[in-house]
Amino acid sequence: MNIYVVEVLMNLYLLPPRISYDPTRYPKYIPEAYCLCKGCLMGLFGEESLQFRSTPVFMPTVILRRTPACAGGRYVYTEDYITIPVGCTCVPEPEKEAESLNSSIDKQEVKLLVGQNKPSSE
Repeated sequence: MNIYVVEVLMNLYLLPPRISYDPTRYPKYIPEAYCLCKGCLMGLFGEESLQFRSTPVFMPTVILRRTPACAGGRYVYTEDYITIPVGCTCVPEPEKEAESLNSSIDKQEVKLLVGQNKPSSE
């Protein structure tokens, strides 16, 4: 393993984790993933490509939420569902030229349709 790869791996492990804390929830601490790059690491050497964007992947999970009620001197909990980020994935960036081209075609079609439906005033 070359030195560059070892340094990258060491840096990944030294990142401060994001941990969600809620004292009324069980578990109180939930680790959350976050994306490190704006783009995606691609190619043989893992260079960042901005043709793709890094976006979080979410997963629904069940937690227990503490209620204000007590039963037998113990807290009462209810089941609750939350969504937490568990990783990142790459999605392609939309092509800006194609969007602007389609929107201008749509505008011209609307103008033609409106022009055809106007009553002629003679």
